[in-house]
Amino acid sequence: MIKKILIANRGEIAVRIVRACAEMGIRSVAVYADADRHALHVKRADEAHSIGTDPLSGYLNPRALVNLAVETGCDALHPGYGFLSENAELAEICAERGIKFIGPSAEVIRRMGDKTEARRSMIAAGVPCTPGTEGNVADLAEAVSEAERIGYPVMLKATSGGGGRGIRRCNSREELEQNFPRVISEATKAFGSAEVFLEKCIVNPKHIEAQVLADSFGNTVHLFERDCSIQRRNQKLIEIAPSPQLTPEQRAYIGDLSVRAAKAVGYENAGTVEFLLADGEVYFMEMNTRVQVEHTITEEITGIDIVREQIRIASGLPLSVKQEDIVHRGFALQFRINAEDPKNNFLPSFGKITRYYAPGGPGVRTDTAIYTGYTIPPYYDSMCLKLVVWALTWEEALDRGLRALDDMRVQGVKTTAPYYQEILKNPEFRSGQFNTSFVESHPELTQYSIKRTPSHLAIAIATAIAAHAGL
Repeated sequence: MIKKILIANRGEIAVRIVRACAEMGIRSVAVYADADRHALHVKRADEAHSIGTDPLSGYLNPRALVNLAVETGCDALHPGYGFLSENAELAEICAERGIKFIGPSAEVIRRMGDKTEARRSMIAAGVPCTPGTEGNVADLAEAVSEAERIGYPVMLKATSGGGGRGIRRCNSREELEQNFPRVISEATKAFGSAEVFLEKCIVNPKHIEAQVLADSFGNTVHLFERDCSIQRRNQKLIEIAPSPQLTPEQRAYIGDLSVRAAKAVGYENAGTVEFLLADGEVYFMEMNTRVQVEHTITEEITGIDIVREQIRIASGLPLSVKQEDIVHRGFALQFRINAEDPKNNFLPSFGKITRYYAPGGPGVRTDTAIYTGYTIPPYYDSMCLKLVVWALTWEEALDRGLRALDDMRVQGVKTTAPYYQEILKNPEFRSGQFNTSFVESHPELTQYSIKRTPSHLAIAIATAIAAHAGL
């Protein structure tokens, strides 16, 4: 069994892994840049080590991170999500230095990280894929030619992309010509690769993903699906498990496809197979070779600790569950509470958290790294916390979400919480029938009124009194 883990990440996912380690009797080692010196994951881990003054370079240096793991006596490294979580070089260096990488092999990461190679693998395995180019396009001329063959609209995608970056919808040749250099530039900066390919754009699909677990003994299972259709500019906002939009037959089909996909590439550890669903047809989109931000809702409906399973698998143990033992119960929703102002085109709102009150009560969970007095640094993702609610029925889960969002207080920065309340009250969303166009189809939901809190009112009165007194 693994004894000590270096967590090559920060924020709430680092805290999440620290908690799993504590429950399993495993020592945890945190890393931090100067901007994270006072972060919660630093305070919670058994040890914490500086990785430099630059806010990003230390988290993105695979060899330095593995060297630190060796120096601190770790026998494993967990990459979390983001940063180097899908970096094949990190997995390779771990193998070279005798450190267990808590994730799939470098070969699988590289194979599934290359979107064109992933498409070939899925087609060979009989997993349906969207029509598109067989490989990367060499230049704009080939892209235009292929787009004419596939038919507009098309999606221009970075081959090494992920997280909603390096992707543009092109409705015409003119838009393709405009977006081609932009995607090339974004892909080069974000992923170090200028390779791109084309896929047919599935208009207004449902975005469904399936969680899989696979061990080194040939056992592969799925933990049902999540619905990630509520997104803005390819960035997920609200995730739901299971999807309220699937029939039992569709649910079983997507689960079987995800297991087939994982087995086809010799997958090991936790992963997510993402699909688009439109007009009753299911299309493979990509596979994420890491733990997902939204793994929490799968844990809530199945009772399976995904991070714990990751550590067990990396330790060489078999899965603790069989497919026939895995059942889902109720509905769970996850709200990504971001430090953004929805009323101002979702402009980031970094700054000091002056007050933070976590919601509670039955069926409520928060995964976060913020606290009262914490300053959100401007160098990283704007997510403050993940608010997760669970209830036996869809309607109860929606009502519980409204109550929990109202219970929560994050003061000092603007957040997306009031916007999510508007979504939860929307009849279309409450009907359980929506797709990826929901956010852009409902711009009116950002026109909410902000409820003044008693503390805001007290500050306003005190300011007025001070001004009147000439203070």
